[in-house]
Amino acid sequence: MAKRTNLREFQQNLSDRMSAGDSDKRQISTLGVLIAGKPCLVDMSEISEVLSPQTLVAVPMAKPWVKGVSNVRGNLYCVTDIAAYLKLGEASGGMDNRLLLVSERYAFNAALLVDKVLGLRDARDWRASEADLTDEQGVVWRKLDIANLLSQTEFLQIGA
Repeated sequence: MAKRTNLREFQQNLSDRMSAGDSDKRQISTLGVLIAGKPCLVDMSEISEVLSPQTLVAVPMAKPWVKGVSNVRGNLYCVTDIAAYLKLGEASGGMDNRLLLVSERYAFNAALLVDKVLGLRDARDWRASEADLTDEQGVVWRKLDIANLLSQTEFLQIGA
């Protein structure tokens, strides 16, 4: 049976290999995701794992963007539909939906529901503006700053 590697272990292994190589060959660790059909970038150091949606238990009297809580290996995570929170719509509810678990360094058991994970992106040469990056094909990618998200009072107050 193949050894199972979580995102954190994969990222650390990748980081170690990149550090051992030439520093000019370093790539930015960003993960491309779709939120309400819009491409977004997440710094991989801000997430610990990407999972398929788990069984959710509803939270009574919570704001509409709180989808519920999920048990991930014995730990409860509050699942936020990030599209609904950002007022962009709602997660598609499709088979491609994924949960991004917020990095343990923030000490929040939070998971963000996204439409789809698009894979790693090297955005070093992309044109940057205040909140967006534009790739070589002209696609505009929004930056999702999880540290900023966790500092927002509205995000932390889930009661309706």
